[in-house]
Amino acid sequence: MPKSAPEDPDFSLSPVGHDSLRGFWPMLLVMLGFTFFSASMWAGGTLGAGLSAAHFIAAVLLGNLLLAVYTGLLAFIAARTRLSTHLLARYAFGERGSALPSCLLGLSQVGWFGVGVAMFALPLQKLSGWNIHLLVGLSGLLMTLTAWVGFRALAVLSFIAVPMITLLGLFSVGTAFTSFGGIDAWFALTPQEPLGFYAAVGICVASFISGGTLTPDFARFSRTASISVVTTVIAFLAGNSLMFFFGAVGAAFYQQADISEVLQLQGMLVSAVIILGLNIWTTNDNALYASGLGFSNITGLPKKVTVVFNGVIGTLLALTLYANFVGFLSVLNVMLPSIGGVLIADFYLVQHAQYPDFSERERLPVRWPAVFAWGCGAAVAMTVPGISALNSIATAALVYVLVAVVRRRWRLKPTRA
Repeated sequence: MPKSAPEDPDFSLSPVGHDSLRGFWPMLLVMLGFTFFSASMWAGGTLGAGLSAAHFIAAVLLGNLLLAVYTGLLAFIAARTRLSTHLLARYAFGERGSALPSCLLGLSQVGWFGVGVAMFALPLQKLSGWNIHLLVGLSGLLMTLTAWVGFRALAVLSFIAVPMITLLGLFSVGTAFTSFGGIDAWFALTPQEPLGFYAAVGICVASFISGGTLTPDFARFSRTASISVVTTVIAFLAGNSLMFFFGAVGAAFYQQADISEVLQLQGMLVSAVIILGLNIWTTNDNALYASGLGFSNITGLPKKVTVVFNGVIGTLLALTLYANFVGFLSVLNVMLPSIGGVLIADFYLVQHAQYPDFSERERLPVRWPAVFAWGCGAAVAMTVPGISALNSIATAALVYVLVAVVRRRWRLKPTRA
């Protein structure tokens, strides 16, 4: 595969250059911009309407702790290698084999982009009365433009969006507490349609497991491994939990899981359109940026080319994807987590946290143990009860290590004279 040109600021096909590495605060804003996603508020609304306050807090902290551990492990690999998820996959899956995770992850992010475009355009249509297809087209065009600019645009948007969405969420929660009797009233509420605790943990994990698998695409720009891991853990454990909290309180009091409906009831529809729209924009840019890197790995084309193509496709499918959101999310939770399981097992357990330099790696076309382990993880996610994403990750990692041990022992087995 061709290498990325030296002037490529996105390092689509090469490790991040030393001069492009970032410190703690820029990386924290980027990672918070990644996890400050309005869909997490919607998921939080579902949990808030179905759980007591105490059970909600426990479920969200447990679910996001699991996400933080998973993404933190990936973030450390990214900082050590300065490689995207897709280039890391070349070690475990092989040169051509890496097309499998790149295609699956790339398609998932194009899908998320489409869902986000619809989530951005629909409140605008409600507020303005404009044609929804026109708004979808304009929204997709603007988001594609900023994703085309690259990592620098992500940092700028995150710098604006993260404080604004935090203030909006806190104001919404404060309004709800003031209107209904404070935090004691929240803890006294009893759900009308209770949700099981482990089902709630599963929803929390499922809400961001696909995006979490792409953590290296952003964490690779960290100056040190500690910056990479700490900012990632803060973003997923604290940032994502905050998004769930913002969605849950309004849902518990107003019995509306949709955060935009809650904000409308609170008389803040215009603020919701502006600030939630900006929040969706940052996450959508992250999704389109990551999908561009994935298809760049497959085709060898620069990210700036693939991101435009992906933006067009995601925009055209936006309303369809939004209408089939639950089914789309179910497919992601089956197909994607085992990719991360293989990457983690290969780096930490098989290669003992020591990858060779990217230019000196073993260039096998396809590494079938990784493909087999991924398939086993996906199969378990479809068939075994429990939290499907965790089942998938654990199965893929275990199978990959077992195959590696068997292969190593087979190679060392003495032959008869």
